[in-house]
Amino acid sequence: MLKQFFIICSGSDTDILNTCSKGEQNKYAGIGATVFFTAVMAFIAGSYALYTVFDNLYSAILFGFIWGLLIFNLDRYIVSTIKKTGSVLDEFIQASPRIILAVIIAIVISKPLELKIFEKEINQVLLEQKNDLTLANKNQIAKQFNPNIENLNKNITALQQEIATKEAEVNALYDTYIAEAEGTAGTKLLGKGPVYKEKRDKHDALLAELQLLKAENKTKIEATETQIASLKGDYETQVSNTQPIINNFDGLMARVNALGKLPWLPSFFIFLLFLAIETSPIFAKLLSPKGAYDYKLEDEETALKTNVAQNKKQREVMLKTDFAINDRIYADLENEDELYTYKRTKARELMQLQADAFYKQQKNIL
Repeated sequence: MLKQFFIICSGSDTDILNTCSKGEQNKYAGIGATVFFTAVMAFIAGSYALYTVFDNLYSAILFGFIWGLLIFNLDRYIVSTIKKTGSVLDEFIQASPRIILAVIIAIVISKPLELKIFEKEINQVLLEQKNDLTLANKNQIAKQFNPNIENLNKNITALQQEIATKEAEVNALYDTYIAEAEGTAGTKLLGKGPVYKEKRDKHDALLAELQLLKAENKTKIEATETQIASLKGDYETQVSNTQPIINNFDGLMARVNALGKLPWLPSFFIFLLFLAIETSPIFAKLLSPKGAYDYKLEDEETALKTNVAQNKKQREVMLKTDFAINDRIYADLENEDELYTYKRTKARELMQLQADAFYKQQKNIL
């Protein structure tokens, strides 16, 4: 049962193969088994590839099953269309397009399985890329907010500097009227005289201005700090909103690119393995000697080809003969008086009818 199934997978003519030896049947059963298991690997690879895209197990399995059937049908077609001619060069030329197709299929099958085999290494590469993307994303978003935040910080610094300047003036006046009271500066008279009072009033007035300036600038600084906090909040919100896009940066294309950043040799050997699996039925058929199945298939095909050629030639001769007979018949009829008289009578009647119809038409117009 299993052997018969693999023979069907090989694409060979089961009716002819059943008349061949067991060895010939086993050869084609082996070719069919290779075709079947290649399709199984294609099913696994296709399912995994689609799962990395949509994260849906059932859709991935359905797609993988369809993909496996497609690869199975292609491989079966490739193997079944290679005919043994007895000439190695002719057979290789005949098989070259099929070998190219087999290479393409091997690449398509091997790539998703490479992604699964090197999944841990690929995840490490993707993690590094995600970290780089996160930093780059934060820097790009910061460029939208930093100029405004810097301007607002400059405004706060200017307001604080204004207070500091006013405090320095107040402190200077304080030192002045204290020195006047102690007699160490100004009039150098000890005690609180008129000059002291004048300097004290000037200090107190400037101190009141300082208190008012502090209150006003404090309100402005708090409002500016609120704007800065709002901008920083908007920055964090935008970073949070864009981060899921970076976190989901692990699709099929991203994984293929990450695989390309890994050492190429292990991946190349895996590709060679699948290439060998995919092309093995072709080379097995090319390298094997011409067997009983090939001779019987060739005999059946050439017999049919000969029969078709004979039928075609016979129809051509029959057509040529029919043309010659018709020519002779019409040549004999050409000189027959009775046929001439009959046709002359009918032509005369037809012309009379045409003349009558024309006369009636012209009469109606008048």
